[in-house]
Amino acid sequence: MTIESEHTLATPANDSIKESLAVETLHLAKLISDQAPYDGTFSQRIPGLSVSRYSRANKNDVKSFDLPSMLIVAQGAKTVTVGQEIYRFNQSQILMLPIALPIALKVTQASHFEPYLSMKLVLDPQKIAELALRVYPHGVPAITKWSANYVLSADLGMINAASRLVECLTKTGDAELLGPLVMDEILIRVLRSPIGSRIAELGFAGSKAHLVTRAVTWLRNNFSHQMKVAELAEMVHMSESTFRVHFKSITSLSPLQYQKALRLHEARRLMVSESMDATTACNLVGYASPSQFNRDYSRFFGSPPKRDVVGITSTSD
Repeated sequence: MTIESEHTLATPANDSIKESLAVETLHLAKLISDQAPYDGTFSQRIPGLSVSRYSRANKNDVKSFDLPSMLIVAQGAKTVTVGQEIYRFNQSQILMLPIALPIALKVTQASHFEPYLSMKLVLDPQKIAELALRVYPHGVPAITKWSANYVLSADLGMINAASRLVECLTKTGDAELLGPLVMDEILIRVLRSPIGSRIAELGFAGSKAHLVTRAVTWLRNNFSHQMKVAELAEMVHMSESTFRVHFKSITSLSPLQYQKALRLHEARRLMVSESMDATTACNLVGYASPSQFNRDYSRFFGSPPKRDVVGITSTSD
């Protein structure tokens, strides 16, 4: 299932607003380009902020495990796949990942002369909860539909705030003193958007989204352990059937699919970063059967473990 932009932070009312948005987006692209002088992703001095540049489109999906984050595209285009859903987003659009998820990314529009340029902010649930209390002092509106991600068309205020955040990196002291304030502004703008209540739910204890987030945190910390869905549901005080429904609606995956993705990503990290053999990695992440591990790994990453790791290491050399 392919999903285009479903929500907008604001719809430009006339050509002058569209033109201003285009100009501000070009300004943001220039600022990102200055901080990402060659292809790759670059962490910045402002905690949680990184910028990326890629000068060619990907032939294949790149598997990743992303923390809760928002990605703002200044130039080019990308797709992200979560479960069976494919989200497309491009210039002046924002991808929201409200929960830690295994995803597949692909740059679909990029060239040497017009590279793909984006910035990413890692979302802090505690900060979201703090700001949500100010944005929704009388409580968060009821949620009628959940999704694992959202693609939003940004308004001028959002792109302007993003530009000011990256500009903080260019002036002595601004990153430390003004950067956190601009990040708060960006989060407040998201919380005031049409999807704001869904993002706010992640920070409120007792909400279905918060309870699923607790389950996800447990899975991330204990992915090598044997897990029964009924026990996980009991841990967050839900019936098993209710838990399965909410977990799938928020992550696009079943609990078992989520655990499998965690195990496979960690096995890949162990083999690439620590030169571990596939059998040892398989055991450490909780697989009892090496043959089942090889089948799952090949299906998930597209190549058997050894061939996949050789491909990754040769590309990075």
